[in-house]
Amino acid sequence: MTSLRKLGTSDLEVFPLALGGNVFGWTADQERSFAVLDAYTAAGGNFVDTADVYSAWVDGNQGGESETILGTWLEARGNRSDVVVATKVSQHPDFRGLSAANIKAAADASLRRLRTDHIDLYYTHFDQPEVPVEEIIGALDELVKAGKVRHIAASNISAERLRASLEFSDREGLARYVALQPHYNLVSRDTYEGELQDLAERAGLAAVPYYALASGFLTGKYRPGTRVESARAGGAAKHLETERGRRVLDALDEVAAAHDAPVATVSLAWLAAQPTVVAPIASARTVEQLPALLGAGELTLSEAEVARLTEASA
Repeated sequence: MTSLRKLGTSDLEVFPLALGGNVFGWTADQERSFAVLDAYTAAGGNFVDTADVYSAWVDGNQGGESETILGTWLEARGNRSDVVVATKVSQHPDFRGLSAANIKAAADASLRRLRTDHIDLYYTHFDQPEVPVEEIIGALDELVKAGKVRHIAASNISAERLRASLEFSDREGLARYVALQPHYNLVSRDTYEGELQDLAERAGLAAVPYYALASGFLTGKYRPGTRVESARAGGAAKHLETERGRRVLDALDEVAAAHDAPVATVSLAWLAAQPTVVAPIASARTVEQLPALLGAGELTLSEAEVARLTEASA
């Protein structure tokens, strides 16, 4: 069994691969989503990441479809206490922004859709710099004190705002961010490395990167001359046009061949080896896509292999 990892300074212990819920209600209907969730938890997975806005971008959707599917599954399986549920606030069409009133109303709406009385990890999805950190942290602290949220976290936030939030929490003795969800992968390193990563390390925050596979590019299925049928194909294929993208693919192929492992497994293993990273997020719309993701928890790259991939992605 893959061992669980402590999430920052929290009391949460999570599987080293978080299952992304962005596909639930988008490219995976309820039946297929249930199958993926069943297979993920059967393999020892316990960390599911969603957001109140998933998947409002789909014609006919309102937002909250992913949470609704996840909540229905949790109730059907009776396993709520075994799953670490992470969701986010600020982007739902009916609950935009990070005002105190909106944070609390959105949390209640998420709880209803998730069919639970608590959220294990509650992220501010996109920071709203015009809202004082004091208001945001104050509202989140109220949710923690009310037992509706166990721990709080941030995503898409600047180092300056993150620092101010942590300092306010420490100064006032309020709930403090325990995790950070940055955009981070082998072809997008400057979105996290540097000041933000350094601050996370100093503050003891766990990083839970999204776009861990660069919309599928880092699975290796996008190659020159190939056509992939995917809702995210355009975003992934653009990396083939860059010299760095091609260098990264070559290095991934080398390391994957040495381990007889899928390219996606190696991509996630590199991410998991980076400072502060506890559990990359990756989504699967079919059960067949899961093994390559789950394998990252078992694959340990050598220092030379990590260095080879890091150099290729520079």
